[in-house]
Amino acid sequence: MRTESETGHAHRARQAAGEAARAAGAGRGHTIEYSRRIEAYACRIRASSDAAEIVGILDEALRETRALREDEAAEETRRRAADAEREIEALRAELELVRGLLHEDALTGALNRRGLAAAFEREVARAGRSGASLSIVAIDLDHFKKLNDRHGHAAGDRAIVRIAEVAAGALRPSDAFARVGGEEFALVLSEARLEEARLCALRLQAALAATPLEWNGARIALTFSAGVAEWRPGESLEQCLGRADTALYAAKRAGRNRVRAA
Repeated sequence: MRTESETGHAHRARQAAGEAARAAGAGRGHTIEYSRRIEAYACRIRASSDAAEIVGILDEALRETRALREDEAAEETRRRAADAEREIEALRAELELVRGLLHEDALTGALNRRGLAAAFEREVARAGRSGASLSIVAIDLDHFKKLNDRHGHAAGDRAIVRIAEVAAGALRPSDAFARVGGEEFALVLSEARLEEARLCALRLQAALAATPLEWNGARIALTFSAGVAEWRPGESLEQCLGRADTALYAAKRAGRNRVRAA
């Protein structure tokens, strides 16, 4: 689904490409050809809903604009091309920032589901090249509804942030931690077999238990249940995460604060 932020930046990208085309509109020879190519970039931007694709199109337009500025002798054309180049460069930088924000959960700063999917695809590609293993851990905070009912939604939000903070301190830089639902999280663990992933989840449980949440004079113990699945070649994120979720439900049924392997 295209967000309001993406739509706004795509609109600005069309404006930038249009300005670049106007910079060459009064020219002759190869400048007219440049104008046609920039108009073609604008059409591609109008058809795109993906920030990464728009960044690539802007890179092409930027190269064309720089070449025009270097080749053209007409002062007015050079000035307009330079203005268009600055606008395209600024917009490209903004789009790169937006791409990062689109993969980030607003509350915790962890990855969101889109970011998890990108991390999974990256690790699957690496596993395909090197033959390395890959595992997923599905995590669900225990008794979260009771926490919200007893202490309020602000306390619930703080508990969600706490597990993200603990994960950031306990995991390897190569691991990907994502919030995929209200109190639901997932881990993508590179170069980790099933037992290694299970032990990682247990270490994260211990780290969370060691840092209870202090809230309005109350000391709230936080625990989670987890399910672990090792990726099978050819398996999609949904399939692997689905197996991890099944193991998670088994951990819940067994009494919570447990880790089960698929």
